[in-house]
Amino acid sequence: MVEQHAPELDTVFHALSDATRRAMLQRLARGEATVGDLAAPHPMSLAAASKHIRVLEEAGLVRRTVRGRSHVCRLEAAPMHAGQEWIRHFERFWTERLDALEAILAEDDAPPGDHDASP
Repeated sequence: MVEQHAPELDTVFHALSDATRRAMLQRLARGEATVGDLAAPHPMSLAAASKHIRVLEEAGLVRRTVRGRSHVCRLEAAPMHAGQEWIRHFERFWTERLDALEAILAEDDAPPGDHDASP
């Protein structure tokens, strides 16, 4: 069973709930980037970008290192696995329900006499 109340899962979903942070993760999927690189496409200060990055760091999705005066970030995708597993659980749930509905609708659409005879 998928863990429903894991604090790590809550932290990951919180980090992913913001469009700016998701965009930053998409950028990091292409390779390392500085805080300035991550902030550039967004109308925000470096301080605001740093706050977003801190949320991603707390979720374990980003690792920041200091190289001289530059803060370089890289993606740490492993924590997303728990979120993916949680979503996959519900994907199976809905697939089963939709398959059952499809079977019922197909039975209803069958011409008379094609239904299994009931004893």
